[in-house]
Amino acid sequence: MAHYDLIVVGSGPGGYEAAHKAGQLGKTVLVIEKDALGGVCTNWGCIPTKSLLNSAKLYEHALHSQAKGVITTGVSFDLAAAMKWKQDTIDTLQKGIAYLMKSSDVDVLFGEAIGNRDGSITVDGISYTGEAIIIATGSSSAMIPIEGAQLDHVVTSTEILSVERLPEHLAVIGGGVIGVEFAALFSTLGVKVSVIEMTDEIIPMADKEIAKLLRREMKSVDFYLSARVVKIDEKHVFFIDKDGKERTVESDLVLMSTGRMPNTALAEQLGVFIDRRAVVVDDVLKTNIPNVYAIGDVNGKSLLAHSASRMAEVAVNNLYGDTSQRMRYDAIPWAVYTQPEVAGCGLSESEALRRGYNVKCASRQMRSNGRFLAENGKKASGLCTVVVDGETRVILGIQMIGPYASEMIHAAAVIIESELRVDEIAEVVFPHPSVSEVVKETILSLK
Repeated sequence: MAHYDLIVVGSGPGGYEAAHKAGQLGKTVLVIEKDALGGVCTNWGCIPTKSLLNSAKLYEHALHSQAKGVITTGVSFDLAAAMKWKQDTIDTLQKGIAYLMKSSDVDVLFGEAIGNRDGSITVDGISYTGEAIIIATGSSSAMIPIEGAQLDHVVTSTEILSVERLPEHLAVIGGGVIGVEFAALFSTLGVKVSVIEMTDEIIPMADKEIAKLLRREMKSVDFYLSARVVKIDEKHVFFIDKDGKERTVESDLVLMSTGRMPNTALAEQLGVFIDRRAVVVDDVLKTNIPNVYAIGDVNGKSLLAHSASRMAEVAVNNLYGDTSQRMRYDAIPWAVYTQPEVAGCGLSESEALRRGYNVKCASRQMRSNGRFLAENGKKASGLCTVVVDGETRVILGIQMIGPYASEMIHAAAVIIESELRVDEIAEVVFPHPSVSEVVKETILSLK
């Protein structure tokens, strides 16, 4: 029976980061992965979707570049070439992760991990033990019980990334981040897209004003809110609309995008506490079992790749000496890679009010920004909103919709992590001309 200082199960952004950090500290580390290095993010999530979304964005720019002086003819989209680019990107990143493991002296084992109540883990009949275990088994697409959900043309976010032809009609069940990103991708490529969402707005973590603006900008997508899907057949999706009427949309491809479920099988086998279908952890990612930690999607705290990476750092630091680090989920940014992009960090106005803050808010149109206007024109939409504690003047949350939002939101993360106040932002110099200036301008409008 092989013994290690640390066993990490799962090699996604949390798993490989934990293994790498522990390996750098001189610990003996084993990573167990049942599918492919990099997990969902690298292979069937973050990376492939952003690759295809960028291809679609380039296609859209080529189609609509005349006003900016670029004349194109015969523009077309080659799905096979875009898929090849996507796969090349995945392959390159996989090799990079493999090198990272090798450079940190981390052993990698492929296979299904089975947990035993004595704390050991078995793979293909061979048992392994560790002084500590980090569970990083991720999550899987949730499938809700709808009649027809098992039909061949009903897919999850994994299968849709390998389509060989574009459908004529795509129905997306679920208006969260994944559903809206795929709606943006396929609608940009000329597919008729319908999004059916059971709540009253898309993108639940976004302020209503920003979510509404995103729907308005996604002009070619039909959104049905407060709607409940009841049946799927070979050509249609049937749903009850907000007025209680039965409606249908055509669909030769249906994306089931109704959230993700933590993969808790290993945790349950080890005897770890589960609540609301997720592993229970404290603010340093400890479970109820000594020296067993759970990071990433499996604990249900924040289903984002960069959240998993940060959890890996906190868990490994607490395991090996630095017990001062804690998870602060309010300072974790999020982004939606639509066109335009949406991003945020911290508390929305509604969440801040729910927590009892004396809320002050400000918003600013991006059309007032020089670079935004130069690159997008006066008819384009963009918005930045800021939420502030009216008593302490501490900035609680920032959200934005517009180009480069995903690349600017880290500034909000720094502001919120550092608990900066409105007046302190006045001394921070932003480059000009840059769209990022809108963040400072929105904050200082509360000065």
